[in-house]
Amino acid sequence: MNDLFETLPFRPADILLPQNCDLGLWSVVACDQYTSQPEYWQRVEERVGKTPSTLRLILPESCLDGPSVETDIMEINNTMSRYLREERFALLPQTMIYVERTLHNGKLRRGLVGMVDLEQYDYEPGSPAQVRATEGTVLSRIPPRVAVRKNAPIELPHIMLLSDDPEKTVIEPLAGQTGGMELLYDFELMEGGGHIRGWKLTQEQLERVEQALVALVDPAAFRERYALKDAFPVMLFAAGDGNHSLATAKECYERQKKLVPQDQWDSLPSRYALCELVNLHDESLEFEPIHRVVFGVEPEELLSALEGFYPGAFRGGEADGCAHILPYICADGQGQVVVPHPSAQLPVATLQTFLDQYIAARPGVKIDYIHGEQVARELARNRRDAIAFLLPPMAKESLFPTVIHDGVLPRKTFSMGEAQEKRFYLEARKIR
Repeated sequence: MNDLFETLPFRPADILLPQNCDLGLWSVVACDQYTSQPEYWQRVEERVGKTPSTLRLILPESCLDGPSVETDIMEINNTMSRYLREERFALLPQTMIYVERTLHNGKLRRGLVGMVDLEQYDYEPGSPAQVRATEGTVLSRIPPRVAVRKNAPIELPHIMLLSDDPEKTVIEPLAGQTGGMELLYDFELMEGGGHIRGWKLTQEQLERVEQALVALVDPAAFRERYALKDAFPVMLFAAGDGNHSLATAKECYERQKKLVPQDQWDSLPSRYALCELVNLHDESLEFEPIHRVVFGVEPEELLSALEGFYPGAFRGGEADGCAHILPYICADGQGQVVVPHPSAQLPVATLQTFLDQYIAARPGVKIDYIHGEQVARELARNRRDAIAFLLPPMAKESLFPTVIHDGVLPRKTFSMGEAQEKRFYLEARKIR
């Protein structure tokens, strides 16, 4: 372990990079994307064929409820072991990677790949941990993900941590230093994912990153940054993408802790999770709303139930500034439900509170969380048993203050970009 980062929750990792393969076919998008668009994953399947690929090392969430999920997981673990035996990976000890991702819209997103200490992460609302969840964790979503990870010899991350670094002290200084760094990869991502390049940080650069993070975690600076009068516990990072994947890693680590003495916890590979750190203030980073599409319903009946759930709620008409407006679209048309004087701060919380109880009472009803408005519209228009709710974006500057003061946001409150902008699997790390 690099002593430089001993007191920090983010540090260099023993990173595995693929070698002797087509990186454009190796790298596929995060498994929690395109869950209602099986044709996407079919295209990827056809494109990859028998070529070595992270497609063989992950289980798309659209397959979690499939009839052969246990067999699929076993095959994934076997493929991981086979790739290790075949030396598909090159080991980069104690490494951080500076990443530049050119998105499909031409914007450049900068990040740092390293690992997060799960001892310093907690997904419980109101946690004082330095690394916190941004959304409520749905505990029922963790066991199937644990089933995928618990026997896996390696991990592949789509987790993205956020730092609140308005002065751009940690990541951005590296942008002008790539000439003196080792270029590790440089290729085009599939399916409109854009272009990605990665460089290995030098020892001097690691030291500068460590110094910048230490400055961010300083308690006095933290209180000043958020105008805190009370001694709030320092929050250094927030999980931006991959909240449930990070929670799954935490759960697997906690299980392994029970099997060994406490003095061995530091040496457990499962104590850490590989991830990418991105500055909340990166110019490419835009908070997109995550829309809701509900399947297996009669839209009119659901809308009536929504009106009845909130006293005074009504469809259409004028709304004052205190109301929450919930636009919807279905095969028969579109409109909006107005909820006056809501108790929640955000429209997404108002909607989700209703949907949670509505779906719980109707086992046949399902909900999907869609990142693109056009996709949500098409799904709702093309099915008579579906309705989509279109939600407004959240100002990203309010993320850290909200989590610090109020705990986690309602799940799936925001997305950092659309599906093709999500992290693609590329780097790996041994966890057993």
